[in-house]
Parts: sequence; structure tokens; C-alpha cells
Amino acid sequence: MEKLTFYALSAPEKLDRIGAYLSERLSRDVARHRYGYVCIAMEALDQLLMACHCQSINLFVESFLKMVRKLLESDKPSLQILGTNSFVKFANIEEDTPSYHRSYDFFVSRFSEMCHSSYEDPDIRTKIRMAGIKGLQGVVRKTVNDELQANIWDPQHMDKIVPSLLFNLQSGERTESRSPSPLQASEKEKESPVELTERCFRELLGRAAYGNIKNAITPVLMHLDNHSLWEGKTFAVRCFKIIMYSIQSQHSHLVIQQLLGHLDANSKNSATVRAGIVEVLLEAAAIAASGSVGPTVLEVFNTLLRQLRLSVDYELTGSYDGSTNIGTKIIKAHEERQLQEAVIRTIGSFANTLPTYQRSEVMLFIMGKIPVPGVHLALPSTGSGHEGTRMIQVMLLKSLVQVTAGFQTTNMLTALPSSFLEPLLSFSLTEDPEVRLLVLQILLSLIDRHDNRPKFTNISIISDISVLKLKVDKCSRQDNLFMKKHGQQLYRHIYLGCKEHSSGRQHYETLFALLGLLSVELANEEVVVDLIRLALALQDLALSTDEALPIFNRCAVHALAAAYLNLICQLTTVPAFCQHIHEVIEVRQKEILNLIWDVLFLQSKITEVLGGSGYNTDRLATPYVPQYTGTDKSLCCFCLPLVDSVGMEEQERERRRQVVEKFQKAPFEEIAAHCGYGQTQSRSVPIYEMKFPDLCVY
Repeated sequence: MEKLTFYALSAPEKLDRIGAYLSERLSRDVARHRYGYVCIAMEALDQLLMACHCQSINLFVESFLKMVRKLLESDKPSLQILGTNSFVKFANIEEDTPSYHRSYDFFVSRFSEMCHSSYEDPDIRTKIRMAGIKGLQGVVRKTVNDELQANIWDPQHMDKIVPSLLFNLQSGERTESRSPSPLQASEKEKESPVELTERCFRELLGRAAYGNIKNAITPVLMHLDNHSLWEGKTFAVRCFKIIMYSIQSQHSHLVIQQLLGHLDANSKNSATVRAGIVEVLLEAAAIAASGSVGPTVLEVFNTLLRQLRLSVDYELTGSYDGSTNIGTKIIKAHEERQLQEAVIRTIGSFANTLPTYQRSEVMLFIMGKIPVPGVHLALPSTGSGHEGTRMIQVMLLKSLVQVTAGFQTTNMLTALPSSFLEPLLSFSLTEDPEVRLLVLQILLSLIDRHDNRPKFTNISIISDISVLKLKVDKCSRQDNLFMKKHGQQLYRHIYLGCKEHSSGRQHYETLFALLGLLSVELANEEVVVDLIRLALALQDLALSTDEALPIFNRCAVHALAAAYLNLICQLTTVPAFCQHIHEVIEVRQKEILNLIWDVLFLQSKITEVLGGSGYNTDRLATPYVPQYTGTDKSLCCFCLPLVDSVGMEEQERERRRQVVEKFQKAPFEEIAAHCGYGQTQSRSVPIYEMKFPDLCVY
């Protein structure tokens, strides 16, 4: 061998003839089953290949690959493994000269077949499969950086390589539980097929350039589809964790886009399949968010929200296409609910990885998708009707609860623009108690910037609030501006929430928490006075017979007002104020329950003690009446079910009815005269100075 190597190195032009001779000998020995000579010839080829790196090596390589192919075509496992090992050695050699005509198609196909070996003897089967994996790894290493080779990333190759690797990853999962004991585990068993496969898969993905990611991921999706592997979730999640951690981080969004597209493509598949894809998307998106997510942020949410709407439709209509034909797939409501929960979790998990400015965009995006009766319907018209609209409202608000959880911002005005806050508050006026509770939970998340929320979980009287260890910062200029702009809206919605007959214990506890958070997060002196005024108005509400509040609600409002005044008096640190509040509470606790209606917090007394401490109490002298804001007025036109203490909605509705009736029934001449149009109308009057009738406004 030494003499042969020396001869080949000193006369490289003879290499092709040497290769041809060895190849001929090896073919003859294989045919005659003289396997000892086969091994000798292959060893000679290997050593010459390792030693020679001259210009004329290409022809020798052709002879070498011809012999490797001959061994791989053999039905003897030992020869297949021998051929694979030689190919792997060759794959690790960096050639000095490129090859224009070499093809590896056969090797991709054959190594893929070996990966799926079903040989009877389990030990030999494992060896063949591992040889196949190593062979594929060799092909990738040999071709991935060689621009002259047929592209290994082409679908014809990826559709063989990727499923072969996934097959071994998956079969490895089934055998991992039967791991050998330390006494049985030999050196060769330390690297199992699944470990080798994972390493090979990671290497393949790590070498994928921007334009190749799609071809590498598509066969993964197909494999999971064909073998029903989405339902189990664990294997699919494991695959995509490997993918996301192996590819270059700047390509992450390409994988997310493919998963989103695959979710859409499976829109009419079973809920378990869709839930599996969503779970994978959850894991992948969380990893991608730490890298580069690019333009896919809103695309993620758009797809997930679309899936929510479809799932609600499926659940309510009972079919995927709105029909009830025999043969249509049966929808399982509980599976659709599980899918909906998975989607909402994914929305929250992904949002939590985003920076504040992007999370604000997502909040606005979701808010724009919530259907408002009479304004726009986000649901397709598939017969799910009013209940479908209500369910979508609930689902999207639950998504907002997830997105806003832990949300913290220094500037409330920019993080919570009117375009988000006003439609959110409008939903707190609906008749649906679940919707109202979700709105309150969202408000709590947005206002709580110092994790004070857990300290207001129950409506309770605490004699010394220092035990709560509340974190109170001085209000910033932006906080003051926020309350100046939105304070009256918040007070109004708290008040109206308290007088809703369908409000339950959770509603009142959440309203108390909202009052408490406003006091510690956003309260300057003016806001404190407004909140006290609101609390006194709630006491009046509980006493009022006009509202016909059930006894539970009246007691709850009394308890809320008392607990809140106990809190705010200690926050203001005005001794006389605290004394009055504590005196009333003590008398109530000592006397029988019925006396609660007579033992009251006195507006005159509170005004007096706060005024003596420098507070501007002029506003306290005027009882609080919920202000009728422009936002609420606009929503009246959209037929939202509103509650208003002063009945202004009714007046507005009646005025609109009269205007519409007039324009429907009055003679044309009267309408024309009312509009101010006629012969004397001067065309020189600019449009912006014209006086338009009421109907135009609506």
C-alpha cells in the first residue's frame, strides 16, 4: 500500500488507471463473493483518496464512487455499511478542483432507503439505519457548499432526506423509554440513531440559506400531516424546537410564515390537528421573538384571530361549511373549545415577548377585530348569528387579557390611545356580564404598573393599609394628562358597572380593585377628590329606590364604597377624614345589619375635614352624576345596549326617530324648505359654510 501510494503521488496522471483497475477487481470480487478481497480493494481506494489531492483526481473519484455504489446496491448489510463508511470519509475531503458532471442523486435515494431499513435482526437494522443517516450527512456536507453540484435543497432531494431523518427521530422516541442499564450500555450504544439523526438534522438546518428554508420545512409539515403527528403534539413540538434553534435566527420569521400558512391550509381539518399546529406555533413564535420576527408580528395575530372566528363558527353551526349534509365531518364542541384556549394562550405567549410599542400595536389590532353590533361584523355570515358575535367578543377580549397581562408603560397616553381605550370602555356597558368582567380585567392589567393588583383581590376593611406594602409613585405629568382626558370616562363606567343587575361578586371585587389601582397609580389631588365623590355617589346608588337594585347588589355597593373610603382616607393621611370613616365602619360592625341604611358616610363631614387640610373641595359639594360622553353617544347610534342614569340615551333615540320619521313622511317641498335648498340658494356659498339638516349628521 505504501509503494502504491508513493507511485500514485509521484505519477498522478496514472491515478485514473489505478482507480479503474481497482474498480474492476472489486466488481469481480463482489460478484464472486470474495469479500476479503473486496475489503482490501476498498481500503486501497480509501487510502489513495485520502493521500492524493491533485488536479487529475476527478477521474479517480468517479471510479471510487462507482465502487461505493456497487457496495450500496448489494443486499449484504456488511457491504452496505462498508460502502457508506468509505463515502463518509470521501465526504470529509475538501477537493482542490470542482466537478462539473458528478451526480449524487443515487446516494440520496439509497441512503434514504437505508434510513428506513426493516431488516429482521434489530441490531443489524439499527446499524443499517445509522449508516444511512451518516451517508445523508455526508451527501449534505459534500454538496451544500459546491455551487457546481445539483442543488441538494431542491424538493426532489429534501423530500427524501428530511422524512428519513424524521422517521429515525420518531422511532427513537418509541425506544428511548427502554434505555439499557449502565451495565448493558456499551460504548457503541452511547450514540443512538436518534442522537445521530438529531445532530444530522441540526447540521442540515444550520447550513440552510434564506432561499432554502422553505424547501427544508415543507417536507417536515408533510411528514407530520401524513403520519398524523400533530395530534400528539410532543413530537411536532420537538421537531420545531430543533428547527428554530438550528436555523440562523434571521430566518426565523420564514418558519413562522410557513406554520401560519399551514394552519390556514388546515382550516377545515379536525380541531385536534389545528390545536397541534397552534401549539407548535406557540413554541416556535416564542423562540423566534428573541431573534428577528420581521414583518410577521401582525400576520401571526391575524391568522390566529381568523382561526378563532372559524372555530366559533364551526362550534355553533356544527359543520365546516355551514351545511348539514350527510357525510360532513362531525364537529366536536369540546375539541373546538380546547383549540380556542390554545389559540388564546398562543396570542398571549407571543405578545409577552414583544417590546411595549409592538404590544400596543397588537392591542389596537385585536380591538379593531372585535365585532360591535351595528358597526361591523368580524364574523363571516355563516349562520352563527348573534351568539357567534358574542362568543367572538368574549374570545377576543380573552386574548386582550393575555396580551395586556404584565403590560407596563411609563406613558399611559401613548400606550393607551383613545382609539383603544374608548372602544374598550364601550364594552363595559354591554348587558353581557362575562364581557364586562373581561373589560375590567384588561383595565386592571393596563393601569397596574407596580404589581399592586394582588393586594386588592377582596373587598375588605383593613385598619392599617401599611400591611399591604403598596407601591405608590408620584404621578407624572403624563399620568395627570391621562386622567384629565379619560378620568370622567373611567368614573362613569365604574358607576354604571355597579348598578348593573347582572353584576356578581367578581364584578364588584374587580371594580374595587380598579378604584384601588386608580388611587395608587394615577391619583393627584384632583383625582382623589373625584374618586371620593364617586364613592359617595355609589353610597347614594345603594340607597336609591329608583334603580330597583336587588338586595345583593345594594349590599355589594355599600361594601365596595365603605372598603374604598377606608382605603382612600388612609392614602390621603388626613386624620379627621380617617376618623370619620372608621367611626361609621365601627358603628356598622357593632349594630345590626339593617342600620347600614342609616349609618352613612357624610358628604358634608368629608368636605369639611378635607377642606381643612388644604384640599379643593368645591366639587364635593355637587353630587356626582355620570357624564354623558361623546363616545357613549356615538355608540348609541350603533345600537349597543347601554345603561344611563339620567336617561339621555332615551332622549337621543327619540330625537333620532323623529328626524327619520320626518324625512320619511313629510312632503318633498317641506323637506326641501327645511334643508334650505331652493331657487334662491346661491351657488357661490362654499360647501363648508352650508347648514346641513340633522339627517346628514346621522
